[in-house]
Amino acid sequence: MHTTRLLITALVAGLAMAGCKKNEEATPVVTPEPAPSAVPQTMPTDPAYTPMPDPTMASTFVVRSIDLGSAIGGDNRVTMPTTTFRPSDTIYAAVASDGSAASVNVGARWSFQDGQLVNEASQAIAPAGPAVTTFNISKPDGFPVGRYKVEVLVDGQPAGQSEFEVR
Repeated sequence: MHTTRLLITALVAGLAMAGCKKNEEATPVVTPEPAPSAVPQTMPTDPAYTPMPDPTMASTFVVRSIDLGSAIGGDNRVTMPTTTFRPSDTIYAAVASDGSAASVNVGARWSFQDGQLVNEASQAIAPAGPAVTTFNISKPDGFPVGRYKVEVLVDGQPAGQSEFEVR
């Protein structure tokens, strides 16, 4: 009889433990909801409203293309892209970009065949979408014939380049 009681007690204890494990597995995990934001979830209906750029926002600025030509239109884009120029031409580089940033420094470094610096310029912009930034070089007495390159820099880092020739 003592052995039977011991077996029954062991059986009941085993079933109780198995039942506890099932409850542990079935217990749902509750994730607390995030605290409500202090920023309103709707945009103001005032048509003059322009959101201010967030200075902590990471830059999403990217150079899409660099077009060269001897003239630009009212939209700052090159009117007839080319990579061949005459010595007397004014040479434009239209840097098409996309993205937004609180402030980006876009630069152009123009160089002659062996890397000789011809000109360097930069512009600080605060883009909020597609944009075109233009740079140009000219030389009243004419550029020497040869191969040239314009490098585009974004915040001092290379972002693209385009080669051209003066004939």
